[in-house]
Amino acid sequence: MSRPLALRLGSRKESQQGFARLFWTAGCAAYLAHVAFAFHFHHGWSHAAAYDATARGTAESFGREWGGGLYFNYAFTLVWVGDVIWWWCGLRAYARRPLWMDLLIQTYLAFIAINGAIIFASGPTRWLGIAACLLLAVLAWRRT
Repeated sequence: MSRPLALRLGSRKESQQGFARLFWTAGCAAYLAHVAFAFHFHHGWSHAAAYDATARGTAESFGREWGGGLYFNYAFTLVWVGDVIWWWCGLRAYARRPLWMDLLIQTYLAFIAINGAIIFASGPTRWLGIAACLLLAVLAWRRT
């Protein structure tokens, strides 16, 4: 059975996979809205402005100004959208994909989400990110 998302971690029932797919899709849509709002209201649809903002954020967190992390965010977008499309193209084919591929995809998505929700976040956003990651870790541990 396919693996990403808390609903998939929380239950093995095939009947709940369609429900999980809807939540995975809604999460992706919310993320795409977040990206659109960020580019519209904060970066004026400018890649250069987004790159500079990423460089400043990296300098604040790590003391080195580098905007290359923006490309990892672009890759995150492509991977998540691709995963959603794959899941909608065939529930059974998606569930049968190799475990190594699923782990690679989910590890990359988790790495970027942790960076966005914890490492580069502050205040309540960071605490919510920590809580969400802990919840997913507990669900993954229970599943295994």
